Amino acid sequence: MQGMSVHDRLAGQLDRLCHVVGLDPAAPVQLLSGVLGEHGQRPLAAPPVWPSGVADDHSPIEFSLAYNASEPPALRILAEVLAPAPTVAANMAATYDFLHHHAERYGLSTGRLDAVRDLFDHDSPYGDFGIWISLVFRAGRRPEFKVYLNPEVAGVDRAPEIVAEALRRLGLSSAYSVMLDRAVRPGELGRRDRLTFFALDLHDGPQARVKLYLSHHDAGVDDVARASTTVDGVDPAEVAAFCARSTGTARFAGRPLVGSYTITEGAGRPVGYSIYVPIRDYVDDDQKAYDRMRPLLDSYGFDRTVLDRAITAVTDRQLDRGVGLLAHVSLRLGPPRPGVTVYLSSEAYQVMPPRPLSVPA
Repeated sequence: MQGMSVHDRLAGQLDRLCHVVGLDPAAPVQLLSGVLGEHGQRPLAAPPVWPSGVADDHSPIEFSLAYNASEPPALRILAEVLAPAPTVAANMAATYDFLHHHAERYGLSTGRLDAVRDLFDHDSPYGDFGIWISLVFRAGRRPEFKVYLNPEVAGVDRAPEIVAEALRRLGLSSAYSVMLDRAVRPGELGRRDRLTFFALDLHDGPQARVKLYLSHHDAGVDDVARASTTVDGVDPAEVAAFCARSTGTARFAGRPLVGSYTITEGAGRPVGYSIYVPIRDYVDDDQKAYDRMRPLLDSYGFDRTVLDRAITAVTDRQLDRGVGLLAHVSLRLGPPRPGVTVYLSSEAYQVMPPRPLSVPA
């Protein structure tokens, strides 16, 4: 990697991942360049210019493969757009510039974002991010854009009222009330159950969504199972089993599990649910994470060889030599595309060494 830039590293990984899922890498790599901005040319050997929370090593990029039964896996990028002089506020402004620059070419619709943007802007933002973006690539289609806003941007205690007002403006308040009643443990909103992301699809299609993400700190499988019953048709036993099988434990004292709730216009309650498991906190190394993911993919009928090729696309190291490459695994239930997603760290700056489990199973 001598002489390699940050862009070289990430673009090479992205190019190879595109070939794994049968995509032309031109648009994905071009969008990656825009996300990184001038910092993409920094030497990879230099420390990160900004301590991004997207990945454990502070890379502003995380990759993922979204399996579903109706089409080939989609390739996703979670990213934090970096300003020339990064701060939380400056990165937020750079993100809006990035979206404006690409709006016409990719047919982005920012009406709903414009309606709530002021709620998530703050002179002195709280936390380590204000806005992240997701880019989704599917064969034969234009990239899809989504934004993740920080509900705690004005402080943890303000998050519930900010989300409530945002949903009121969008005409989605009733579904929020149902979610809070069923998904939050009594007295724990803003404590062990925290509003983590307010996400918006940037298109006007019939499947455009608002998604609320709730982090469950120090939760058990029963807590998560109960939270999943917010959505009709979701089997809480399936959710509990997915979490237990992917971690080997029934209590999650490490990084929190995160549930997301899909809210659409005209629905009185959330219509979709996903559970995100930070598998890296519940294994000694990536080999163990992989060994848990394989039977999960098999049980849902997904091709594990796609994951094998994706791992090879981002690293040539042995899986038992580090932990965090396989960062999360999630189960998506409900419309529009139920399935399983596997999240891959770029490990651009650092490979986290294997370690004994910090959270006993």
